[in-house]
Amino acid sequence: MGDKLLSWVLLIVLALIWGSSFILMNKGMFGSDGSTLYTSNQVAALRIFFASIFLAPIALGSLKIVNKNNFLPILAVGVCGNFLPAFLFTYAETTLNHSLVGVLNSTTPIFTILLGILFFQAKASYWHAIGIFVSTLGLFGLLGMGSNIDLSSSLKYIGAVLFATLCYATSVNTIKRYLTKIPPIKLTSLAFFMVLFPSAIILFFVFPGENVIWNNDFQEGIIYILILGIIGTSIAVILFNRMIQISSAIFASSVTYLIPIVALLWGVADGEEVNWIQVVSMLLIVGGVLIINWASRKMSKKADLKG
Repeated sequence: MGDKLLSWVLLIVLALIWGSSFILMNKGMFGSDGSTLYTSNQVAALRIFFASIFLAPIALGSLKIVNKNNFLPILAVGVCGNFLPAFLFTYAETTLNHSLVGVLNSTTPIFTILLGILFFQAKASYWHAIGIFVSTLGLFGLLGMGSNIDLSSSLKYIGAVLFATLCYATSVNTIKRYLTKIPPIKLTSLAFFMVLFPSAIILFFVFPGENVIWNNDFQEGIIYILILGIIGTSIAVILFNRMIQISSAIFASSVTYLIPIVALLWGVADGEEVNWIQVVSMLLIVGGVLIINWASRKMSKKADLKG
């Protein structure tokens, strides 16, 4: 499979996985009756811990490739690409609805471009800006952001999501700039290994062990978190790191534009109706991603010709 086709396949697969992650987070935190099963910190710590343990055997076999030149970039990917966002997103979901979190999560490509230009010597064209604008317009139309939001009480939760997307953008640019030669599975396992011990320490202080053993609801909740940690985190990040390496940082981060569409489809499967505004909005989102990808390919070809 060529890199172009593979990058699109990975984009769609990741949109499906991460578009479902918000539901998994919610089911991990709350029971069917709305009662709290696990706190936001417990869910985040468990998510990172499960993902790190799952990848630990690979990480232990890959430690020899860590050196003084790549240690800090790998650590940055572990902290900014995985550890901090896990806690920030679960914190935000204690108050914000999934739709708003999905919209805010889609600011990642914007931060990716800005940080890339300012700090990582990345280049972007006006077509990238047009693609981002078109997709963002579709997102606002799809999710109707702003109708029932009390900014005075939600500002710190909105800020948490925006800080998480800034962390994602930092991680994406770091991988594209410094770590493209490390195989994705090794890079992912090493990044998680570097945050294994911090997550274990937090888990030691916040984990309600006896509830998991004796309460059926708590057992069901931890199953959702386990799925979130292994499939929605460790496996998904491996695929994402691969996509960054074979495409542009901007195209890879555009997966966040497709996540709300998956969330909407989950709603349809649950009996919700779709109107024409939502259909047009989805077309705008996909159109914006196509523009971003086309612009990235165009810049890549120009760079190859100059090289």
